[in-house]
Amino acid sequence: MPLQHFLEHLLNLLMAAPVTALMNWIGRPPINPAAPIDGVFTMELLAFLLLLIFFVIVRLSLNVEKPGTAQQLAEMVEEFVTNQTEPIIGHKYRVYLPFLSSILLFVVINNLLGLLPDVDTATASPVVPLGLALLTFVYYHWQGLKENKHKYIQQFLGPLWWIAPLMLPIEIISHLARILSLTIRLFANMFASDLLTLIFFSLFPFALPVIFLGLHLGVSLIQAYVFMLLASIYIGQAVAHEH
Repeated sequence: MPLQHFLEHLLNLLMAAPVTALMNWIGRPPINPAAPIDGVFTMELLAFLLLLIFFVIVRLSLNVEKPGTAQQLAEMVEEFVTNQTEPIIGHKYRVYLPFLSSILLFVVINNLLGLLPDVDTATASPVVPLGLALLTFVYYHWQGLKENKHKYIQQFLGPLWWIAPLMLPIEIISHLARILSLTIRLFANMFASDLLTLIFFSLFPFALPVIFLGLHLGVSLIQAYVFMLLASIYIGQAVAHEH
């Protein structure tokens, strides 16, 4: 049995009843109450567990003199995210490193899991990029309010009181468009990559599709980087003091 189907079956076997009860309670009853957990959520959960295990290993094996492989990999990720975000956010970038690093790794793992046989790429389903986009949206506004207090709200109204009725809807639409942009960019690229790989595997079962697996790998890394970079730009704009 393929990995995804095995994990999906196992989760539904263990969690179908409480998940179905929860979905009924929020007014979104599942199509199949006996199997409310789908493959997309299964792969998201697997990515989360892989990240959790990685972080636990890094924490338990911290060593200044002889860093292990996991610690070296974590330091490489931190250095990469630091180099990308410090020029954008400024000297307080370290406050946002945990969020940005987690977003980067979570998207990368979900993207790369799609390289496994008979495994769906979770980020090729619009609900996953949308969830990440909404999380990013809430996070950068929250950080903007924490950093700038009432001045953060004032930026939505413009520099002059009499243009506030015009500026407010423009700013709201602009920020909501960021959710759409983050969602569509990640979803569309991963969906297209999956579709191309599937088509060429069906037409040419041998050597040629390997090229498209390499393409999927490249798209996976680039899209995770772009998502993290855009999140850092939004955070940088939110916490800047030139409002």
